[in-house]
Amino acid sequence: MSATAQGERLELGLVTMPIHDWSHTLARANEIEGMGFDHLWLYDHHSWRHYRDHTWHSTVPWLAGLATATSTIRLGTMVSSPNLRHPATMAKDAMTLDHLSAGRMILGLGAGTSGFDADVFGEPTLIPRERADRFIEYVEVVDHLLSGGTNHKGTWYTVDEARTVPGSVQQPRLPLAVAAGGPRTLRMAVERADVLITLGIPSKPVESLDGFIEQLASQAADVEKHCDAISRDPDSLRRLVFVSSNRSEPMASFDAFVEFASRVAALGYQSIVVHDREGADPALNFDPDLLPQLAAWDRSV
Repeated sequence: MSATAQGERLELGLVTMPIHDWSHTLARANEIEGMGFDHLWLYDHHSWRHYRDHTWHSTVPWLAGLATATSTIRLGTMVSSPNLRHPATMAKDAMTLDHLSAGRMILGLGAGTSGFDADVFGEPTLIPRERADRFIEYVEVVDHLLSGGTNHKGTWYTVDEARTVPGSVQQPRLPLAVAAGGPRTLRMAVERADVLITLGIPSKPVESLDGFIEQLASQAADVEKHCDAISRDPDSLRRLVFVSSNRSEPMASFDAFVEFASRVAALGYQSIVVHDREGADPALNFDPDLLPQLAAWDRSV
């Protein structure tokens, strides 16, 4: 894909955590929608990092509430994984959320990592290759069920006469946003996803922002090659960069973010998602004026 066209509006989204009470969550979601952000994402974990012993609500019912309490902003999971959800349940939940939101749902899927979510059910710990194997099949099953399929028998999952009726509001099915970092999952995302989510290459963490940009450039080139190999129009795959809480440089100031956005847009990425601000969390306690500034920005890069 060529670089984002001159003057094309960059999409901006926020990811939040289900850590507050409902009145706070609802008020904040309405505020984010009113500011004009394009999408709002919720983490989908059983618990997460240093929040493990703090309030953490379940993502699907939390999204159901947000779906009926908002009207324009797109909603998504960042990201749901095989660690917590069977693909048949995931497909049914996503379809229902698409109806509750009147066609604004994006299903974000990721492989899941080791740790809290993977341990809570007492399952054996998977090595990275096994997690990738499971995830590739997981996305295949979710895609199949959301597209009207009913059966699957594979290495990791068996589905017998499942029904996802009446189907998504969005046709032919609601969008799949697939988080991919390694070569195999990236290839699968090109084959099945509507949106590619990337936060670089988690297995090869880099300290510098320049190193992060280099990883995004490498992935962008790989996406082009994979699209060419299966004769997919590269413009049919949206590209989204997630700026995790570990990547603070773009959130240092408005100018820093615009410079970062310009660099990733030049690589063909059309969306950026950042964390909502959490004043009590040192990693997310950035300037409170930054998000309103980003919302007011014309987002041309």
